[in-house]
Amino acid sequence: MSAAPVVSISDDAELARAARHGNRAAFGRLYERYSRMVHGILLARVPHGEVDDLVHDVFLSAMRQLSSLRDDGAFGGWLAMIARNRAHDYHRRARDYIELPENLPASDRHSPDALAALEAICALPAAYRETLMLRLVEGMTGDEIALRTGLTAASVRVNLHRGMKQLRQKLNCEAGS
Repeated sequence: MSAAPVVSISDDAELARAARHGNRAAFGRLYERYSRMVHGILLARVPHGEVDDLVHDVFLSAMRQLSSLRDDGAFGGWLAMIARNRAHDYHRRARDYIELPENLPASDRHSPDALAALEAICALPAAYRETLMLRLVEGMTGDEIALRTGLTAASVRVNLHRGMKQLRQKLNCEAGS
């Protein structure tokens, strides 16, 4: 898997400015650049079956709120906060459940190992969980995570290092069980 090239903040600022003035193509470019980040943030916080719909919710919300962005160069951090807030809202809202028939065929799109790894990552502290999802699931580099989320490169490195250490411990403990 080849990582997308890291684009400068000034490029994103120009796109954010153009999108705020109604340029849909510019907003589309921002979506292309940031959808993996939003997906990873949500995947770290909500059930994986809900993530795709919530990614779209985040971008719809961002499009509606674009006029409230004070610093065009901070688009990535602003969007990351919208994604985190949307995940928080997801857990607060009331849910209606319907009973599914017991003979419903299972949809096993994901391997048990992949689901176990996702569960292990989701059991980590939030800071590690998010950066690990962005790195391991979304394939983003440390520099790309820092640029997109507004975190410092040093914070990302520390979170990835500590998160990987805890993930290895967790997976080794579960494998021994």
